[in-house]
Amino acid sequence: MGAVRDFNTWLDSFRNSIADYAYYIDFEKVHKNVDSIKVELNILNSLIGSQNMEADFEDLLRRYPEVMKCIPVLLAVRANEIYCQDKNGGYLYQFDITKHPKDIPIPYENYKYFMRETGLFHLLEKHIINNLVDYVTGVETGLDSNGRKNRGGHLMEDLVEGFIQKAGFTKNINYFKEMYIHQISEKWNIDLSAISNQGKMEKRFDFVVKTKDMIYGVETNFYGSGGSKLNETARSYKTLAWEIEGIDGFTFVWFTDGKGWMSAKNNLEETFDVMQHIYNIKDLEDGIINEVFK
Repeated sequence: MGAVRDFNTWLDSFRNSIADYAYYIDFEKVHKNVDSIKVELNILNSLIGSQNMEADFEDLLRRYPEVMKCIPVLLAVRANEIYCQDKNGGYLYQFDITKHPKDIPIPYENYKYFMRETGLFHLLEKHIINNLVDYVTGVETGLDSNGRKNRGGHLMEDLVEGFIQKAGFTKNINYFKEMYIHQISEKWNIDLSAISNQGKMEKRFDFVVKTKDMIYGVETNFYGSGGSKLNETARSYKTLAWEIEGIDGFTFVWFTDGKGWMSAKNNLEETFDVMQHIYNIKDLEDGIINEVFK
């Protein structure tokens, strides 16, 4: 971009969020997880309202031991093993029936104790829920919401990749995802030891774009909220930009955005002042890809 940019004007155009519709809940995954144990959940439904819960539960386990695999998710746990410690000591509960040796009987008393102490018997006995399939669908929805952080981390990558493709670049031909320094060095015979601490540090770029005369190492991130990490990110990218300046044929480009930067404004401004290629989403929308990757 030819004109001198004003940092505050640039920062003012940062976004609050880049969440898309799929960011919130992956319902396809939720339904798939529930469907995989739907039969077993319906068998367990027979316990709802039982007047003789412990005996009925043991009878159910003896006849349909496969229902054990449903129990962890009733507690919103993704695991086949749960360890519990109390005044009576510790016990590791195995909910994968294939892990139980054929010649050793299942310790039903232990599993009844587990169900009682965790409150699951109470949940079933007192009719607090009416249908375990519906209940687990809710649990899975809650568990999936925990995946937003991971999905959020990829949103900026996906957004930038869309603009790279729109600019006419093709994956694995003239742009590449997640390339390490040694891979870049080997592919294009370029010395990047200045940014690898003489081979001691293995840096990975989110994208690498290759044009006729230049290799571009690209980093992307979006911060919707503040934190100490942002100051460290700004400082490390500032150092990286300095180190790369002395390498012929290689350019560092950073795409970042998010109102979280307001809490680390000073450090970001320091990086902005010394780094030629630092851009936000508005820059992408204004066509910066075509200006930079030449």
